[in-house]
Amino acid sequence: MQYYQAIRIGQERSRKSQMILFSHAGFAMLTLTVKKSQGTFVPVGEKELVAIIEKPGEGWLVVIVDEEGYAKSQSKVLKEDEAKEILKKATSAGIPQYDGQIRLV
Repeated sequence: MQYYQAIRIGQERSRKSQMILFSHAGFAMLTLTVKKSQGTFVPVGEKELVAIIEKPGEGWLVVIVDEEGYAKSQSKVLKEDEAKEILKKATSAGIPQYDGQIRLV
């Protein structure tokens, strides 16, 4: 797959994740669109998984990640209880929770 093709597909997938997170958090930023796999760039995965992560010294983020933990969208920095509440809403809506290592920008 060509790099620009990977970017285009990855942007579509990340935008979808951004809209999903926006519906639960009221704000969401697009993050990663491509990742490196076996020395070549590929689009982020299609799966939608939700997680929270602490950003040391700043606060908490809610992220939508693919099956390998690559963040496709993220919330703004939140207080821990706010992040947990958004996580709860997202999982209640049927988005599986991700418990592995998260790869942010």
